[in-house]
Amino acid sequence: MTTALNSRAARRLFAVAVMVGAAALLTSCASPTSNTAETSAKSAEAALPTVSKTISLPAADLDWTVLPDSGGVQYANVRGDLSGKGPYEAFVKFPAGADNPFHTHSKDLPTVVLSGTFYAEIDGKRTEYGPGSYYDLPADLEHFSGCTAAAECLLFQYQSDHFDLNPVKK
Repeated sequence: MTTALNSRAARRLFAVAVMVGAAALLTSCASPTSNTAETSAKSAEAALPTVSKTISLPAADLDWTVLPDSGGVQYANVRGDLSGKGPYEAFVKFPAGADNPFHTHSKDLPTVVLSGTFYAEIDGKRTEYGPGSYYDLPADLEHFSGCTAAAECLLFQYQSDHFDLNPVKK
């Protein structure tokens, strides 16, 4: 029963992640900083692949891969490939207490926290994101990030191009 409950909870969390991501995408398309809604919609269209068939990935069927030189961070691709080229959507697991070095990303990094408490430290200010939280780090923003020691973190992330972590010297 615990496995069925965990699987059901994972499916609900995935559905919430997709809804939050879609809401964030729609919100960004209506941003007053964009030239027109049409331009924003075209950018959003270009960022993510078109869904041509149903994607169904029960939690038990996710294929987890360890991200090299990450201290045990794992990812499971949903669309695209986090470690490849082009846009992707993926679940990401951080071990409890795992910290990233001071770094940037070359593309915006929208993220939904599904479990655990993830943090980002920007300009000396640390913000913690518990389950159900959403954040979107702009490209080239220098920051620290990681998972608090209390529990493993499960995230859902997507980017318009491959994932990268570019270390920054202090």
